[in-house]
Amino acid sequence: MWSKSMWKIVFTAIFGFSLLLNVMAGGVVNNSGSDPKKGTEASKSEIVYLTKSSFLQLIFDYEKETQWHYKGEMPAIIDFYADWCGPCRMLAPVLEELQKEYAGKLQIYKVDTQTERELSGALGIQSLPTVLFIPAKGDPQALLGFRAKEDLKKIIAQFLKVE
Repeated sequence: MWSKSMWKIVFTAIFGFSLLLNVMAGGVVNNSGSDPKKGTEASKSEIVYLTKSSFLQLIFDYEKETQWHYKGEMPAIIDFYADWCGPCRMLAPVLEELQKEYAGKLQIYKVDTQTERELSGALGIQSLPTVLFIPAKGDPQALLGFRAKEDLKKIIAQFLKVE
């Protein structure tokens, strides 16, 4: 079984070599100021907030598995954010819109890196926002920083194969 430090290295490598890091530069989106309620149960049109426990259950159990194996059935996006992060606040309403547009085809999750420090550390999250794109089959890819909605839709179509 791999140690937590080994998983940190693996996820850092995935993030570091991500093909999505150089995808189009983003624009500016106004922050709606909304603060969605947190929880792990949601309808298909709602963003799901993950804890370490729910991440292990719904996404990937890095404590028991040594090879990446996504547990979900549909493609997913995970936004690693913090409330104090300006680009994270700009990205939040964009992700809310995308969750509604792609309801039933794609699930968007969020991880508050301030409250889920152990999870964020285990995954090697060092920059905010970090957005992890997870196809239904295959390895995840990461994108660092804010991107405009149009850019995210292109990534969703090209990498996650969701229209």
